[in-house]
Amino acid sequence: MIRFLASVLVAIVTVALSANQASGPAAAGDAAAFSTFFHARTAREAADASDQIVASGVGFDEAFARLRQGRVYSRDVRRGVVQGSYRSEGGEYFYTLDVPESYDPARKYQVRVQLHGGVGRIEANTSPRSGSNARLPGAEQIYVVPYAWRDAPWWSGRQIDNLRAILDVVKRTYNVDENRVVLSGVSDGGTGAYYTAMRETTPFASFLPLNGFIMVLKSETAEADGDLFPNNLLNKPLFVVNGGRDPMYPTSVVDPYVEHLKSHGVELVYRPQPAAAHDTSWWPEIKDSFERFVADHPRRPLPDALSWESGPPNIPSRAHWVVIERLGAERERATAAAGAKDERSMPDVNRMLTRPALDFGIRGSGTRINRVVNGSNAEQIGLRTGDIVLTINNQPESPGTDVAELLRGYPSGRPLLLTVDRGGESVRVSGRYAPTVLPGESDAMFPRQRESGRVDLVRTGNRIDATSRGVAALTLLLSPDQFDLNRAITVVVNGRTAFDGIVQRDVRTLLKWAARDNDRTMLFGAELQIAVTP
Repeated sequence: MIRFLASVLVAIVTVALSANQASGPAAAGDAAAFSTFFHARTAREAADASDQIVASGVGFDEAFARLRQGRVYSRDVRRGVVQGSYRSEGGEYFYTLDVPESYDPARKYQVRVQLHGGVGRIEANTSPRSGSNARLPGAEQIYVVPYAWRDAPWWSGRQIDNLRAILDVVKRTYNVDENRVVLSGVSDGGTGAYYTAMRETTPFASFLPLNGFIMVLKSETAEADGDLFPNNLLNKPLFVVNGGRDPMYPTSVVDPYVEHLKSHGVELVYRPQPAAAHDTSWWPEIKDSFERFVADHPRRPLPDALSWESGPPNIPSRAHWVVIERLGAERERATAAAGAKDERSMPDVNRMLTRPALDFGIRGSGTRINRVVNGSNAEQIGLRTGDIVLTINNQPESPGTDVAELLRGYPSGRPLLLTVDRGGESVRVSGRYAPTVLPGESDAMFPRQRESGRVDLVRTGNRIDATSRGVAALTLLLSPDQFDLNRAITVVVNGRTAFDGIVQRDVRTLLKWAARDNDRTMLFGAELQIAVTP
C-alpha cells in the first residue's frame, strides 16, 4: 500500500513538473506580449502587438482579465501645463494639457476636453502661445485643450479625428477614468460640442456647450462632412449656458431650440444668464452646478438603449456597441411608402414645430408695401399696394425699418394710426391691430442633403430589439459584461428575428476593439453581423 501511494505521488509530481515546464514559457510569452500591447504608443501599434498575444495561445478569460486590469502607469510623466502635438496625414495638430502637479498614477482622473472659441479669427495651424486657450478652472482633473483654426473648425471631420487621437495619447500616458471624460466648449467651442455630440458620442460622458448655438451648424458645416442628426443627442446629457445680452446668440434666440430638444427627450440642463453678454463672467456662479452635473452623470460604457443615425461619407458609423455598416440600396424607392410609418415608429428630434406666426397681411420691403393680402387686417384698415409707411402711431419710420417685422411685436388689439405716402400724397389710415394667427409648421432643423440610416436599439437580457430605417447592415459588439455569451443571443429587427443563436467569444476580436478604444470598461468579445431585411 505504501509502495502504491509513493508511486502515485511520484506520478503526480511528474505531471505537475511537466505542466509547469509546458506553461512556464507560455505564461512568460503572454506577459511579454501584453507588455508590448500596453506600451504601444498608438492604436495601430497596439493592433500590431495583438498578433503576438494571439500567437501565445492565451485563453479568452485570461486575456479579458488582463485587458480589464489594464496597463501599469508610470510616475515619470509630465505635470502642470504640457504642450503637445502629433502628426497625421493631415499635418501636425497641437494641444495643451493641464495635469495636476499632485498626479498619482495609482488613481483614475476625470478629464475635461475644452474647445476654445474664435476659430474664424485663427488663420493657420500653429503652436498655441503660452497661456492661450486657457481653460475654465474647476475640479482637480486633467484638462485637454485641443487647437482649431479657420480651415479646421470644430465642426469638421478633421477635428473629430483630432479628438480621437488626442484622447488616445492621454489615456496611454495618464490613468484616466474612461467613464468621466466630458467635452465642453465656449462660443465656437460650444457650437463644436453640439457637433461632436451628434458625430462622436462613444468616448464622452456628457457635453457642455457654453455660449454656443446649435443652429450655427446649419450654415457652417461643410457639405463634405455630411449631414447632422439631432436625434443622436438622445444618447448623452447636455449642460447648456447662454447669456441674455449676448449679441451673437442671445437666450431669446437660443431658448426655443433648447426647449425643443428637451421636449423631444434630450436630457438637458439649461442655465440661462439674463444679464450676461458673450463672455464667461458667470463662471464663478455656475462652476459648482457645472461640476455637480459632471459628477452626477458618469458615462455608461455599455448602455442598454441607443439611437444612432448617420449617412455618407461617415459610414461606417459607430455609437458604443452598434456600428451602422451599410445603408439600404432600396432606401430611395421605399421612402415614399415608409415615410409615414417612420414618423410614427421613429419620431425624430430633427423635426421641429415652428411657433405660430402673426400675419398682418402686407408683403413688402422695408417700409414699402408691395402687396396687401385680400381680406387681411392690413386691407381692412385701408392700406394699399404701393403705400410707403412714414409713421406708425406718430413715430417716424426710417426707410430701413421692416414694417411687417416691427408690427409682429405689437399686442393684438392695439390701436394703429399709420401715415403713408400714396402716390405722392400723405394719407392717414387707422384701425386696430388684429393679425391672422398662422399655425406652426413642422420643419427640419437640419435639411437632409443625402440618404441616411438610423437604428434604435433596446437590450433586455440577451435579447436585442431594434427598429431601423435606411440601414442594410449593422454590426453589434457584444461584451461579456453586458451579455451572457454562454447562452443564445436573439436579435429582432423591425419585428423580424434576424439572429437567434450562440455567438463565439474570440480573443482576436477582444484585442481588436481594445486596441481601438483603449478602454478598460468597454471590452467586446464578439462581433455579430446583422443583415437587415427590407
